[in-house]
Amino acid sequence: MRPVCERCDAPLAPDSLAARICSYECTFCATCADGDLAGSCPNCGGELLTRPRRKG
Repeated sequence: MRPVCERCDAPLAPDSLAARICSYECTFCATCADGDLAGSCPNCGGELLTRPRRKG
């Protein structure tokens, strides 16, 4: 899991609810994903969804 947003470098902890990913695991924060990116990955055009969390 990537620890930062690919767009703004915001930190994203492994258990963060603010992380969004596409099917290729491109990673963005909720602010970028829900804002300017409008839920679409700028790299592949895929849908950005809440990243699953892992148990710590």
